[in-house]
Amino acid sequence: MQEITDDEKKPLTPESGFNLVGVDPFAAPGNRLYLIEYFDLYQDALRAKKSRKNQDEYLILYHGV
Repeated sequence: MQEITDDEKKPLTPESGFNLVGVDPFAAPGNRLYLIEYFDLYQDALRAKKSRKNQDEYLILYHGV
């Protein structure tokens, strides 16, 4: 899988808080990331990430700028 570019990350990086983002390694570059849910608090985002049932799912937390 190619590296995820800043151009792919930018639309999913919130102004504040945290986005839980999934990665589809089989999608075409530019379409690999998808938003799962937004959280105000890091603890809530981390808890949601850990509670996802699919162990084969690739997840990333993007924090606000």
